[in-house]
Amino acid sequence: MRYCSLGSGSRGNATVVESGQTRVLVDCGFSLRTTEQRLAQVGLSARQLSAIVVTHEHADHVKGVERLARRYQLPVYMTHGTRHALRDFEAPVQLVRLDEGFTVGELEVEPVAVPHDAREPCQYIFDNGQYRFGILTDTGTITPWIIERYRELDGLFLEANYDPHMLATGPYPPSLRARVAGDLGHLSNQQAAGLLQAIDRSALRHVAIAHISEKNNRPDLALTELDNALTGWAGQLHLAEQNQGLPWQDITGESQPLFAHIGSR
Repeated sequence: MRYCSLGSGSRGNATVVESGQTRVLVDCGFSLRTTEQRLAQVGLSARQLSAIVVTHEHADHVKGVERLARRYQLPVYMTHGTRHALRDFEAPVQLVRLDEGFTVGELEVEPVAVPHDAREPCQYIFDNGQYRFGILTDTGTITPWIIERYRELDGLFLEANYDPHMLATGPYPPSLRARVAGDLGHLSNQQAAGLLQAIDRSALRHVAIAHISEKNNRPDLALTELDNALTGWAGQLHLAEQNQGLPWQDITGESQPLFAHIGSR
C-alpha cells in the first residue's frame, strides 16, 4: 500500500491511496485541469483512478469532484449529509453510512465521523488486509471515537492546521479565529501531537503532516511539535505541502525522497 498527496491546505486538497490496481482519490479540491496535471506529476492518469471518496462539502475538498467524476466516469462516495449540502451536484453518488464500511477494489474503506462545521463530515481509514492507512483532517477536536478507530495504523495522514499563538496574533478576524480553534474547526499542532501520544504506534511507520495553514502555522513549528510527541518512535515523519504535495510514500517499504523529513530517532 502506498499514498501520495496532490496538495494539502486551504487552497485545495487531494490524496491518492493505492493498493495493487486500486487507486482511490480522497477529495478533489482543485480544478479539473490542475488535478489532471498533479496526477501526471505522480505518474497517474485520472483514467487509472478507481473512485473518489469525499470527506465533506467545503470547496477546498470538492471543487473538482463533479467534473472529474463525470469526465472519467468515476464512482463518487459521500455521506447523505454531504450530498444534501451539494445541491447542484450532478454526478452519480454512492451514499456512505457512518456505521458501515464499503469496498473499492482491493481496499476496505471505513468512514469515521469527525467534529467539523459541515453537514455530515467524515474521514477515512483504508485496509488492504495487511496494512491500515488513516486520513484525519478537518477535525475540530480529538474524540474518544477517533482515538478508538485510529489506534492501530501503519500510516497516518494527519492535520496540524494551526499554531495557537500565530492564530491569536494573525490576520484572521475574531469570528474566524474562533471557528478555526473551535470544537468544529481544525486541529492545532498540539492536538495532532496529542493524538499521536494517545494511539498505539507499534505498527505505525509513516506520519504525514497535512492541511497546514499558510497564515496561522509554519511547517517547522508543526514538524517540531509532532517530532517531540514521537520521541522513541522509529518511523518517518513527512510533510504534505499545498503546492508540492507529497510524493509517493510506500508504507510497506522504502519511500521516495521527501519535501520535508525528520529521520528515525
